[in-house]
Amino acid sequence: MDVATARAIPPPVAAAPNSGQARGALAGLSLAGLLASLATSSANVALPTLAGAFAASFQAVQWVVIAYLLAVTTSVVAFGRLGDLVGPRRLLLAGLLLFAATSVVSSVAPSLSLLIAARFVQGLGAAVMLALTVAFVGRVASKERIGSAMGLLGTTSAIGTALGPSVGGTLIDLLGWRAIFLINVPLAAVSAALLVRYLPPDSMAPARGVRFDHRGTWWLGATLAAYALALTLGRGAFGLFNAALLGVALVGLAAFAHTERSAEAPLIRMELLREFGTSAGLVANLLVSAVLMATLIVGPFHLSSGLGLQARDVGLVLSVGPCVAAVTGVPAGRLVDRAGPRRAVLLGLSGVVFGSLVLALMPEAAGVPGYAGPIAVMTAGYALFQAANTTSIMQAAAAGDRGVVAGTLTLSRNLGLVTGACVLGAVFVAAAGVSDVALAPPAVVASATRFTFAVAAAVTLAALVGVARAGASRV
Repeated sequence: MDVATARAIPPPVAAAPNSGQARGALAGLSLAGLLASLATSSANVALPTLAGAFAASFQAVQWVVIAYLLAVTTSVVAFGRLGDLVGPRRLLLAGLLLFAATSVVSSVAPSLSLLIAARFVQGLGAAVMLALTVAFVGRVASKERIGSAMGLLGTTSAIGTALGPSVGGTLIDLLGWRAIFLINVPLAAVSAALLVRYLPPDSMAPARGVRFDHRGTWWLGATLAAYALALTLGRGAFGLFNAALLGVALVGLAAFAHTERSAEAPLIRMELLREFGTSAGLVANLLVSAVLMATLIVGPFHLSSGLGLQARDVGLVLSVGPCVAAVTGVPAGRLVDRAGPRRAVLLGLSGVVFGSLVLALMPEAAGVPGYAGPIAVMTAGYALFQAANTTSIMQAAAAGDRGVVAGTLTLSRNLGLVTGACVLGAVFVAAAGVSDVALAPPAVVASATRFTFAVAAAVTLAALVGVARAGASRV
């Protein structure tokens, strides 16, 4: 079977939108997505405990989080393509099994080095789950209900992010840090049981005669690893080593593009990226994710140093964003189905621009409501944008490309998160004009926050203009 034949095979007919099979499949997919998000945010809260348990520095234990994110970022596109070749159902179940097995290994790890290694492999399982849950939506939901299904996936992902710190903190207090990894096992078992029962079978046997793009996978992984490490190493200081890593990333990108042009079965077909609407959606996804990451980086400093809140109250205010995303995800998906993906994308981006501008102009005297209100608007706009943008790109993807396109979407979001944490974090520090923002006067922190969100508004406006031009070119 050649590549063209594999792509020409139509997907199985989606289950009726209100059928028990469709609901069961979406429940299993949503739980898998929740697990991948929960595994990130619950580990963050355990870092101080892990530092004490292993007598390690913060720089050492932070690799428990970085290793997981690095594995997801560098492998999600490759696993999306592999799902297209061997069958997404088979690979998704294998990814869940790998995720559960490495959760057990993490929970019993006797050393920090083994824990970090287990977390990297766990990230590989999470990459499979993140890529293929999105790819499967078109197989289990009707075309008229894809937006609602995407909204549901976004909601459960937000719930996982929101619950991670509280669930992780509670488990650590009651049972110790090992419990935050063990909790994944029964949840993964429930997700696997639902998927085995309700997911439609793969539409074809594993492709024969189609070679997996090993060279392209290697070059893309090396490129993404160099880029991610360039932005995360050095505790915010950008030095010669970081610049060298960026140079490696640029060389790797050129080598990857050259490899893909001559590959028999390329990891990413270049014509996918040349399609203006798809490329604009991917760039917008990266930019808006970077802006939302700024709320998680800048927010704690603004609330604690700028507004003088205690740690508990900072946590409560920071939970506004994930809670809004959890509440608005499903309604956002329904709006996509009714208004159409293009209008919903523009409306969502407009909400992010508006919220960022309000934060940039908000006086310090507005206090917590002056921060939480615009953040709620931004997050609601982001939820609508994600549902609409994902729906638009996935509907345009050919049946044989759904896995790799879904993986590319996840990749653009993860790169946006890494870029936002580094670049907009650096903008915030530069605007404050001090080496330690935590010690800066409240007025200085508030001013730096306003400047950072003015930059965020400009970044999102650029994404809005790009998507609007892409939409106009299709008319």
